Amino acid sequence: MKKANRVGVIGAGPAGLIAAIMAGRGGAEVGLFEANARPGKKLAVTGSGRCNITNQHLDPMRYVCRDSRFVLSVLEAFAHRDLVRFLESIAVPIKVMEDGWCYPLSESAANVVAALTAALQIEGVVLHLQEEVRDFYPVAEGWQVVGAETYTFDRLIVASGGKAYPQLGSRGSGYPVLGRLGHTIMPSRPALAPIVAEMSRLHKLQGVRMDVALTLLRGAECLGASHGNAIFTQWGVNGPAAMDLSHLIAMEQDNLELEIDFLARYKEMFFELFAQRVDSDWPVRVVLGSVLLPKVVQVLMHWSGVADDLSMRHLGEQRREALFRHLQHTRVAVTGTRDFNYAQVSAGGVPVHEVEARTCLSLKQRGLYLAGEVLDVVGPCGGYNLQFAFSTGALAGKAAAAF
Repeated sequence: MKKANRVGVIGAGPAGLIAAIMAGRGGAEVGLFEANARPGKKLAVTGSGRCNITNQHLDPMRYVCRDSRFVLSVLEAFAHRDLVRFLESIAVPIKVMEDGWCYPLSESAANVVAALTAALQIEGVVLHLQEEVRDFYPVAEGWQVVGAETYTFDRLIVASGGKAYPQLGSRGSGYPVLGRLGHTIMPSRPALAPIVAEMSRLHKLQGVRMDVALTLLRGAECLGASHGNAIFTQWGVNGPAAMDLSHLIAMEQDNLELEIDFLARYKEMFFELFAQRVDSDWPVRVVLGSVLLPKVVQVLMHWSGVADDLSMRHLGEQRREALFRHLQHTRVAVTGTRDFNYAQVSAGGVPVHEVEARTCLSLKQRGLYLAGEVLDVVGPCGGYNLQFAFSTGALAGKAAAAF
């Protein structure tokens, strides 16, 4: 009878947790290392505690990395449906929202962490909590992991995460060691972070939350576009629509503008209503208010030179064009993003061409697997990043356990 593989897993985030469980299900003897006092600390706060765990409409082309074929291969090998089946196997049924975003039925990230922790125990995974891994390196018999003691494993999975949420223990601790082992380490930068911008013109919109379309511009060049919910603040723009563009800002820092289309969701309806009342005595503010919040109406009318009591028939071509321009093309200067403390994930890390897609096996070192945020892949808001973490973790765990 063959002896079971001894598999070490560094990091008890979503990638490390599922990797350890899958390796255990594959018959391996598993040791899981986590510097925090409990596993899944960052996972427990995702989605404002609700845990947007995956997305029914995953599009591999929406991930940002150096090779989109890598993500496609990963999501073919462990797809959305595979994650749903896995979650059901650990008593975490999901519910699907109208937009395809998926949450646990309980809407509790804490319950997801509890279920994953229970699954670890059922699979006999040895948990090394509050044990920070200081080093790991290959030896003749496999891999050695240096924590409070030195441990030996046949195979090693590194799921130590990136630098987002350092207050929860994410410091990119695996990168220096992986660099010494021959991997390229792309510089870390905040991703899915709020955008910092010059908001003096829009200061009265502070606290407004609405669906918009955003375009990131450098001069006439479009660097990226998104749509969805945005939250206007005194320092910039938050919410999924803004966060989906933040990784581009860290790369292209100079002479950037954010263009805001306030009509994105109801454009066709608005212009139809506007045309019907163009020569009427209806106040302009009431027509605008058919699709926009009062604060937004007030600000855009002010910047368009439209008086509060002006009627549609007296609007005139010049003010109408100014109004349409501000409705769809308001621009603010971008100065950066919030730092890692406010980023949901970080970009940077090991480029995907240094990892085999369907097993997450390192192409630099035998018996080494990389999963989750340690890889240089960023998805948009909506469950994309958790799906990628779970997919790569599952593939690494299965492969590491197999002979």
